[in-house]
Amino acid sequence: MEQTTASITVEATVDQCFAIGVDIAAYPEWVEGISVTEILTSDDEGRPLTARFEAEAAGRKTDYTLEYDLSNAPNQMSWSLLEGDLTRSIKGRYSYRPVDGAEHQTEVQYELAIDLAVPMPGFVKRRAEDKIVTSALKGFKRRVER
Repeated sequence: MEQTTASITVEATVDQCFAIGVDIAAYPEWVEGISVTEILTSDDEGRPLTARFEAEAAGRKTDYTLEYDLSNAPNQMSWSLLEGDLTRSIKGRYSYRPVDGAEHQTEVQYELAIDLAVPMPGFVKRRAEDKIVTSALKGFKRRVER
């Protein structure tokens, strides 16, 4: 499965970036297209392990549940699809790496691969993934730097 990858540098520490990424309840405030999030399970630190989302993608509403891997926190968080109505697979990851020589700058990398249950030409799917990733990184930057 092909994936889309992009990165952006933000004025924040790795810990601040991780805190924004793991605050899934706030995603509807800054992630374009996501209208509802519901944390289903959390770990002992209150960080989400599974969450349900309602979103709009390609003009259609979708509902899906993701499972999170936070084992590499705070440098990385990843997720995969548990179930969804329009998707067969979602795999994603935020990686946070301090910028050398810049105490309060972090490179945020976002990787995303989506396999839809409905047929869609590859170039359309890649364009949609690119829009999701680019929009999410811009929203992430605005959120973490405010």
